[in-house]
Amino acid sequence: MTIQDNIELAIKKLNINSKINYAGRTDAGVHALNQSIDFFIPNYWQNIEKLKFSLNNILNPNINIKIIRFVSNDFHSRFNATKRSYRYIITNQYTPFNYNYTLYKKDLNIELLKKAIKLFEGEHNFEYFHKKGSEVNHFIREIYKSDIILHKNYTIIRFIGNGFLRSQIRMMVQFLLDISDRKYTIKDLKKQLEKKDKINTKLVLANGLYFERVWYENLNN
Repeated sequence: MTIQDNIELAIKKLNINSKINYAGRTDAGVHALNQSIDFFIPNYWQNIEKLKFSLNNILNPNINIKIIRFVSNDFHSRFNATKRSYRYIITNQYTPFNYNYTLYKKDLNIELLKKAIKLFEGEHNFEYFHKKGSEVNHFIREIYKSDIILHKNYTIIRFIGNGFLRSQIRMMVQFLLDISDRKYTIKDLKKQLEKKDKINTKLVLANGLYFERVWYENLNN
């Protein structure tokens, strides 16, 4: 069962029959640190702290509700979001305990990664950086910030943008890793971003990817 399946089953167990909207969808194997959802609740569930406790009693230990708050009836977790962030975590020390949560890879060229990742910043047509299978009106997305963060034995690749296409992050990360391995160049990446040539459409493994955070106007989150 997916995270969505588990949450929908949990609210039904509490006699809440409502459609659930999500801030974003993720591929199988991807993690979410701060996913956002919205749904309507009956009047008898006005004690939202009790509702949070009841949901966590059903969902824990694999899923945890951090915060529940009231919002306006026209609020939508996906369409009201102003920006989202993702991180991809790579480790240079293998351990079976981290296998499902990080990508094990040694000998990254950090300086090359730092140069290449900055090409993604700004507004681009990401048609060559998405996996087919979901309908979208256009492929224009804006990436506000991209970073390579070093922490102990981990390299974290982070993107903040106004939205992302299906598997876009996984495709961008794989291109960066291939540049680090000298399979492709920064010039190749620029060509694909400018839609001059479709060079690399491979997906990095899902296990190192995290839906990190979502922002809304007039909401403290």
